[in-house]
Amino acid sequence: VISPMSLNITGFGPVANVHKTLTPELSTDVENTMLVLIDLAAGKERLGGSALAQVYKQIGDEVPDVESAEVLKSFFKAIQAVREQEDLVLAYHDRSDGGLFATVAEMCFAGHVGAKVDLSPITKDAVAGLFNEELGAVIQVQESRLDELKKVFAKAGFPIESLFVIGTVNAKGNDSIVISHQGVALLTFDPAEEILSKAETRLAKSVRPKVAILREQGVNGQIEMAYAFHEAGFTAVDVHMSDILSGKVTLKDFKGIAACGGFSYGDVLGAGAGWAKSILLHEHARNEFYDFLKVRQDTFALGVCNGCQFLSQMRELIPGTEHWPYFKRNQSEQFEARFSMVEVEDNSTLGEGPGLATVPSIFFDDMRGSKFPIAVAHGEGRAEFVNASDLEAMKQRGLIAASYVDNYGKKTEQYPFNPNGSPLGITAVQTPNGRVLAMMPHPERVVEREANSWYPRQAGAQWGQHGPWLRMFVNARKWVSQQQ
Repeated sequence: VISPMSLNITGFGPVANVHKTLTPELSTDVENTMLVLIDLAAGKERLGGSALAQVYKQIGDEVPDVESAEVLKSFFKAIQAVREQEDLVLAYHDRSDGGLFATVAEMCFAGHVGAKVDLSPITKDAVAGLFNEELGAVIQVQESRLDELKKVFAKAGFPIESLFVIGTVNAKGNDSIVISHQGVALLTFDPAEEILSKAETRLAKSVRPKVAILREQGVNGQIEMAYAFHEAGFTAVDVHMSDILSGKVTLKDFKGIAACGGFSYGDVLGAGAGWAKSILLHEHARNEFYDFLKVRQDTFALGVCNGCQFLSQMRELIPGTEHWPYFKRNQSEQFEARFSMVEVEDNSTLGEGPGLATVPSIFFDDMRGSKFPIAVAHGEGRAEFVNASDLEAMKQRGLIAASYVDNYGKKTEQYPFNPNGSPLGITAVQTPNGRVLAMMPHPERVVEREANSWYPRQAGAQWGQHGPWLRMFVNARKWVSQQQ
C-alpha cells in the first residue's frame, strides 16, 4: 500500500502537577453539585459534520467554528485559574465528539452516577442542543460556589452570560440519566456499575533483593518494569541477554527475573521464540536458566507481553508448564492497544492433588477475585493449546491466573473486551508452585495512579502516588522476605 506523504506534528508540554488534572469523573463526595455548560459558540448550534449527521448519512450545511479567538483565550485563562482554586471545579469534559449528550453521558459513566439535565436554558431545539459539536465544556461545581466560579471567569474576561446551569448530579447510588426539555423527558439510561477492588499500601522496604530486568534485541519495556520493581522494594538490575550469554552476569545473584515486553528479534521466528532459542540452544545460558527455574526454590519469574510469549517457549525448563498454551496471532489480525478489564482468578478453592495449583501465584496473593483495568498492547496474544485436553487441564489444575472480563464482569471471548480471542478469556498463566507467572497485559505500565484509565476519586487520596497494580510487585517482595 502506497500512501501520499503526510506531515505529523507532535507537541509536548510540561505538567507541573498531574494531581491537579481535571477529569470527566463526576464527584459524589460533595452534595448539591451542578452541571454548568460553558458555551464558546455564542449560542450557535451547527450540526454539519457531526456524529448525528453521520448516523443519517448526511454531511450538513454548516460546521462548527471558532467564533471569537478572544473568548477562546479567556476560556483557557479561566480554566487555568480555577485549577488553582481547591475543588472549585470537581469535573470537566469538553463538548465536541457527540455533542452535549455524549459529554454528559461520559461524565456519568466515569463517576458511576447519574444526572438530571434540562436543555431549556440553552436551546429551543432539543436535538440541536444535544448533538451539536460546537466549542464548549461542561463542568461540575458546588451550588454554593457558583458565584465564585463566575467571578473567576469574569476576571479572565470570559462573558459570564455564556455560562449556563444545565442540571444537577444525582446522589451516590442513583445512576439514572434524565434529560428534559421544557419539562418533557427525552432520554433515560441506567448504566451497569463496575466495582474495583482496593489496593493495599506498599510494604516497608529496608532490604532490597535483586531482580534481573531481562531484555533482548527489540525489547522496549524494561524501564517501566524496573520502576515497578524498584517501587516495590527491589534493586532492579538491567540485564541484557548478551551479559548472560557471555558469562558477564550470572542469575545466581538474583532472586527474581522479569522478561519485558517488546518485539524480541522482530518476532520473525514467532513471538518470543527467537529469545527462547537463544537460551535453549546455548549451553551456558541454558544451564543458568535451568538452575534458576528448576533447581532453586527461592526464585520467581515474571513474563509480560513478549516476555509472556518468551516464557511459554521456555516450558522445557519450567516445571509444571506442560499444559501451557503458546501465544499466537490475535483473532482480529491486528495489533491491539487499549485498556481492558481483567479478573484475577481465585484458584485457592481447588483441592489438593498431583499437579494441582494448591499454591496461588505469589504475585496475586490477596488479589484473587479482583477486577482491574490494565493496559494491553500486542499483536500475538491469543492463547492456543496443542490439545483440547490441555485447556481442560489448565482449568482443573488452577493454572489460569487471570482472564479478560466484559463490562458485566464475566469472562469473555468477545471482542473488544477480549482483545485477542483467547479461549475462556485467558490472559495470564502460572506454574503449580505459584512462582512463575506469564501474562499478556502490562501491569508495569499502570503502577502509577494517574496512568490508569480510571480510579475511584475517593480512594485516590488513600492510594497516594500508586495504583492497585503495584500490589502484585509488592506481593513478590513480601514472598521473598518470607523465604529468608
